[in-house]
Amino acid sequence: MKKTYNIEVDCANCANLAEDAARKTDGVANATVNFMTQKMIIEFEEGSDPVSVMKKVRKACKKVDTDFEIEENDI
Repeated sequence: MKKTYNIEVDCANCANLAEDAARKTDGVANATVNFMTQKMIIEFEEGSDPVSVMKKVRKACKKVDTDFEIEENDI
């Protein structure tokens, strides 16, 4: 399952770091962060719970960029 999230990221480099962090998160099959559209597309591994996975993704992205945000209503 794929899902798109609205994000706030300050620069293209930070978007790349967040994308790498999201891809390494358990439960994520693939992740794409687009700095220009301020969107994150997450493809979840089969059988994973998107809500709990996104909490881990948020935590991982905050480690590489403290200003990174995923809109609350999207999770």
